[in-house]
Amino acid sequence: MSESTTGDVDSRSDVVTVYSDYVCPFCYLGRASLDRYQDRREEPLRIDWRPFDLRSGQRGPDGEIDHSVDDGKDDSYYEQAKENVRRLQEEYGVEMSLEMASDVDSLSAQVASYYVHEHYDYETWLAFDEAVFDALWQDGRDIGDRDVLVELATDAGVDADEIRSALDDDVLREELHEQFAAAQQDGVTGVPTFAYDGYAARGAVPPEHLERLVEGTHDE
Repeated sequence: MSESTTGDVDSRSDVVTVYSDYVCPFCYLGRASLDRYQDRREEPLRIDWRPFDLRSGQRGPDGEIDHSVDDGKDDSYYEQAKENVRRLQEEYGVEMSLEMASDVDSLSAQVASYYVHEHYDYETWLAFDEAVFDALWQDGRDIGDRDVLVELATDAGVDADEIRSALDDDVLREELHEQFAAAQQDGVTGVPTFAYDGYAARGAVPPEHLERLVEGTHDE
C-alpha cells in the first residue's frame, strides 16, 4: 500500500488488515464482529483497509456490471446466504434493512473510500467507511450514486469538490484496480478476510476468533 496519512498508524496500536467490499453483507457483519472485539480490547486496534471487487468477473470493458454474465451462484446459493445473514444478525445484534445487495455497484464507493484513505487521516476515513456501510445495509441507499457518496463524504469532513473530482479520476480508478489485483496476489479469494502477522481468517467470524487471530496461538 502506498504511503499516506492513513498509513501513519500510531505505533502503540495494533493493526489488522481487512479486505472487504461494501456490497458484501458478510463484510458488514464481519465489521460488527470486529467492533465487538475492538470494544473489549485494552489497546487500540486499527483497520488497514484493502479494497476487493466481488463483481470483477462480471465487469465489462467499460467497468459496468453485466448481470447477464454467470457468476456461478444460483438461487440455492443466495437462499443459503440470506439464511446465514439472518443468523449472524441475531448472533451479533445487528439490524439490517437488506440481506443482499446484488443490484448495487460498489465501485464508485470504493473509489471514494480509497481517495479518503489516501488523503485524509484515519478517523476521517473510518467515519466515511462506516457511513457507506450503514447507508447501504441500514438505510437501503444506493451507494453507487455519486450524490449519496458526496453527502456521506461531506458529513465525514471531506471536501465535496474533492470527492466529485475523485469519482471522475481515471488514474485513481486505475490505482484502485491495482489494489484489487494486489489482493488477489495476496491470495484473497473472498471477503471479508482478516489478516494479522501472516495469518488470516475469512468470513464474518465471531469476536473470539478475531481475538485468537490477533492475540492467541495460530494453530487452527
